[in-house]
Amino acid sequence: MAGTSGTGIAASYSALIFSAADFEVTSGANLGDPLGLVDELCLGDVYTLYDDRRALDLTVHDTTGHADHPGNRFMDRTAGHQVAAGSEVGAPGDALLLEGRLTLLAPDGDKIDLILIGHSPADGSEASLYVLPLTPIEPRVPYTLLAAAPDAGEVRLTDTTPVAFTRGTKITLADGTQRTVEDLSPGDTVLTRDNGPQPVRWIGRRTMRAVGACAPVVISKGTLSNESDLIVSQNQRVFIYRRGPLRLSETPETLIKARDLVDDDTVFIRRGGFVEYFHLAFDRHEIIYAEYIPTESLLVNAANLARLPEDMARDVTSTLPSRNQQPHFGTEADRSALERLKGKKT
Repeated sequence: MAGTSGTGIAASYSALIFSAADFEVTSGANLGDPLGLVDELCLGDVYTLYDDRRALDLTVHDTTGHADHPGNRFMDRTAGHQVAAGSEVGAPGDALLLEGRLTLLAPDGDKIDLILIGHSPADGSEASLYVLPLTPIEPRVPYTLLAAAPDAGEVRLTDTTPVAFTRGTKITLADGTQRTVEDLSPGDTVLTRDNGPQPVRWIGRRTMRAVGACAPVVISKGTLSNESDLIVSQNQRVFIYRRGPLRLSETPETLIKARDLVDDDTVFIRRGGFVEYFHLAFDRHEIIYAEYIPTESLLVNAANLARLPEDMARDVTSTLPSRNQQPHFGTEADRSALERLKGKKT
């Protein structure tokens, strides 16, 4: 059940989560069972994430006052967290509670921490359990449960990267020429769709393992009339403008996350190795051109700042005039818009 906008419950931070039912014991005492609460688990059980499960965007409203810090945290097990507007999980106002921290061992020896999040609907319907990976987790990989603690501790939401381009992405400048994103500098003037030439105010870069939610999406050459492959983070949104009967949503302007375009043919997730991501921010949230595809700049707000490393979050907030940019006008693509884009019947 997706949350609706217009409720006045604004997002303090957000993260990509999975349903606990997306994980199954594939070896051990609880064979065949889904992931449950701490007191239901057996150490040594092996859990596997189903291959076809999609991560969901949980937006959180923090009533504790901790959201004022640019490096936002989802704090301890106390109450004070609610589902915010725009969430793909629950409805605005639903209660959220940290139910524990799990430590699992990957086959390569890496330790993976998962946070259990309880969701209690305000309408009194059945509660549900979700899983927040603090480090990227892959489907079809067996993870052995090493530890399970009811106290999750202090949780820093840096599980995914927000809007970002990869090394080599060509950005259109104000004079119509292109420059690779790694060669841009603050002050360079970029062509924007709505506000003409605008200077880049802040550029961030970081290198991450290309696994789980951090693996990039490849939009192959020609898919969206792009002249070369466009490779971006999974949360990067592309901008599609269609009027009349070709319109994809309630407005001609539709914003679609790269991960929602994946068809495992012309658009796919590239896993493995490392990926270098670049974040571009302007005085406003802008639509710019990457490989000639209209796409967004980093939307500087609490939810996205929480996904950046703490030093990077401080840097961007000290550089830009606003840490609460308004999103570019347009409708976030829903399932029916995606089906229309892919030529399916609604």
